[in-house]
Amino acid sequence: MAKKNRLTEVGKKVGAALGKANREAHLQARKVSAASKIAKEELKDISKQVEAMKKQLEKTAKRLKSALD
Repeated sequence: MAKKNRLTEVGKKVGAALGKANREAHLQARKVSAASKIAKEELKDISKQVEAMKKQLEKTAKRLKSALD
């Protein structure tokens, strides 16, 4: 009977360790998900800025060309 109790206790410890590891992995996954959302928004903002600069460069090039002609 003593072996069965030891096996039960070892099983509980293993289960607890697995549960803790699973929890930690889940928390890390949530952090990565949140960081990826923030990075996506920042990338979207940068893309908008690049497009605005592109339009400004086109206007400037057009003005320069007309000034030189």
